[in-house]
Amino acid sequence: MRETPKHMHTHTNGTTSHKETSCHDHPAHEAHHHSHHHHHGHSHGHDHHGHVHAPASFGVVFLISILINSAYIVGEVSWGIFSHSISLLADAGHNLSDVLGLLAAWGAQALAKRSPSSRFTYGLKRATILTALANATILLLVTGGIIWEAIWHLLYPETVHGQAVSIVAFVGILINGGTALLLMRGADHDLNMRGAFLHMASDALMALGVVIAGGIITYTGFSIIDPLTSLVVSALIIWGTWSLLTHALGLALDGVPRAIDPAKVEKALRDLPEIADLHHLHIWPISTTETALTVHLVLTPFAKECSLHQAQEHTSTLLARATNLLQSQFSIGHPTFQIETMAPHSCAMPACAGDKAALNTHTHAHIHS
Repeated sequence: MRETPKHMHTHTNGTTSHKETSCHDHPAHEAHHHSHHHHHGHSHGHDHHGHVHAPASFGVVFLISILINSAYIVGEVSWGIFSHSISLLADAGHNLSDVLGLLAAWGAQALAKRSPSSRFTYGLKRATILTALANATILLLVTGGIIWEAIWHLLYPETVHGQAVSIVAFVGILINGGTALLLMRGADHDLNMRGAFLHMASDALMALGVVIAGGIITYTGFSIIDPLTSLVVSALIIWGTWSLLTHALGLALDGVPRAIDPAKVEKALRDLPEIADLHHLHIWPISTTETALTVHLVLTPFAKECSLHQAQEHTSTLLARATNLLQSQFSIGHPTFQIETMAPHSCAMPACAGDKAALNTHTHAHIHS
């Protein structure tokens, strides 16, 4: 068998017209009778313009947030020591973890923009996943420290200056809540941004709890309200962070992103014309915003009347449709297809038999939608 690699660069606008499928014999979708003649046709459909990216740039937002929160931490620690408030000091520690989380998220976003290399063929996009995981872990560890201090102050209570605590914490609501609003735009589609947003939102929630605790202490004199409030707010933070942690851990372990249903992806591919079967379907995240897929597509046999040129055109059209389908319906921007056939094929012209085998053996279709 002589192998003649055919490289087909097919540019499509994603609205590929469906040609007549006379080039295929149609025992339409016969049940798994492809006798594994793996005419290994590795067809890579890389859609370089359809990825779901994070918002263009949050560099200015990150910088402003870090500077403001750092200044607030200094003031919060000072007032916390002066007023003997564990809630205020705990909130300052939580705020410090937020600043570290913002720095990490900003750094991960910068790393994700690095160009691919021969060593890192997808670039450093996975840094966004690792940062989201680290943010969730740090948030839970800091919250655990707050719980420990709250329990300690329940056992050994101290006098708390409620009014001073409320004033400082109210400023924290404005700073942390404002920062969370700035980050909220990217939180829906990017887990890395969601981690940074959750840090700031949880800190605003903690500050709100401190304001309430300070007010109650001012009017009742019950300093025990301070650690009790810290415990309640800490429980709410853990409840909100757990989803982020499990989601980030799943992506770090190459799990299918939660927004994608593998069964629906498989059904959509099987519903394409000329697909008799498929197997080895794998879906995994490249970053918190980009997804890759590999699959073996089993085509119905080519008819004897089908020329080599027709076979190439039909295969290229099919790959274009599959690429557009995955991008438009599932936001999967890095699909790789391996083409297989159900049975050995003949050709109308004896001279092209070797070329037909070559088509099924080395067909690389680079599709730019």
